[in-house]
Amino acid sequence: MEILPEPKARTISYGGSGFFRAGRLSGRLAGGGGGEGRGAVGLGGRIDRTWGVFVGDELSAGRASGIDTSVPHSARIWNYWLGGKDNYPVDQAAGDEYMAIFPGVVELARASRAFLARAVRYLAADAGIRQFLDIGTGLPTVDNTHEVAQRVAPESKIVYVDNDPLVLVHAQALLTGSAPGLTAYVEADLREPEEILKAAGQTLDFRQPVALMLMGILGHIATFDEARSIVTRLVDALPSGSYLAINDGTNVSGTAIDEAQQQYNEGGAVPYQLRTPEEIGRFFEGLELVEPGLVSLTRWRPEATPFGTPAEVDGYCAVGRKP
Repeated sequence: MEILPEPKARTISYGGSGFFRAGRLSGRLAGGGGGEGRGAVGLGGRIDRTWGVFVGDELSAGRASGIDTSVPHSARIWNYWLGGKDNYPVDQAAGDEYMAIFPGVVELARASRAFLARAVRYLAADAGIRQFLDIGTGLPTVDNTHEVAQRVAPESKIVYVDNDPLVLVHAQALLTGSAPGLTAYVEADLREPEEILKAAGQTLDFRQPVALMLMGILGHIATFDEARSIVTRLVDALPSGSYLAINDGTNVSGTAIDEAQQQYNEGGAVPYQLRTPEEIGRFFEGLELVEPGLVSLTRWRPEATPFGTPAEVDGYCAVGRKP
């Protein structure tokens, strides 16, 4: 894998906003120059203008149809570690159990979020990317992909993909892009890359470069070979000049994170497989790595601080360009 210098910028202009279930347009949503419509698939409802989130008619006592609040969920646990409120007692309990064994997971969660912001900023400002496909979106928090990208280039187009009912309920919070940009949401599963590409193609122009974002999601694929196949199929559909950005959990630091992850995987949530840095590096085969290459999350183009070089965390990341 060759380490590349920064490429020249490119600008593409678009406008609008929408929500997609994989394979079909479901209805327009507020934001990004689009009109207000019915909202999320299968959830009649309204937009709460106070909080800027979707409130479905099927929500009752903080629960939405299709959301199982008796089993911990990775997106909600992650939200809890980041200090969010979109989680339930079962998620908080699972998060606390994980932290008791591996306290560094909170710093890992923050480092993962910070890397996403730095990577998107690089892709928009330095690489000139104006289209982003963010798979495994998770729950909205500060500096979401569309916010960072459209802060740099308001015309940027972002498609979010997730299959979590709770994320679907909060889709309105994501779909607040700025005109002339566009922010859309696809309800789909990472294991169905062709469906994702088909639905995203209603928003993104795959004749132009796209940044594919896979942030902390590939560990949910049980085997490395299957995960690598999914990444390959997604990257193969992108044109030359596109980028792949990945971060995922590793087990470099020792036995504590392995023990915490094993307990998590046995607790009823969707299992997550920690991988080696070498395995994460293999997702980038055939691509040209952007400096500084494959590194710990905190070491990828860190922002200058008076405290010196940040400590490494048990998550690795890289950004690669398709030749």
